[in-house]
Amino acid sequence: MALGRRQSVGRNQNSVSFRPKDKRLGPVSNTIILIVLACLLGLLYLTQVTKTNAYGYSIDKLQREQSALQSESEDLAAASARLQSIQRVQQSDEAKSLVATIPAGSVQ
Repeated sequence: MALGRRQSVGRNQNSVSFRPKDKRLGPVSNTIILIVLACLLGLLYLTQVTKTNAYGYSIDKLQREQSALQSESEDLAAASARLQSIQRVQQSDEAKSLVATIPAGSVQ
């Protein structure tokens, strides 16, 4: 039953000694700790948002570059088709069977 008492009592000593009270934080200390924790969480949130925005900018840049390259590819495909069509027309049987004309005269 004597949980808080010493077991051996010597001469000229108190027979009862109590444990010191548990130290607890007061309301001001709790408030300060909560404010510091809120600030740390805010900083963590801001760093994550900043990283997300930085990735968003690089993704936007890459998407613009991709659309420019797609446009250039489409232009090159059209130019290639146009150049190949001229060669095909010149090498076709119909084009080879055509007769070249020379001007008969000039009108005065």
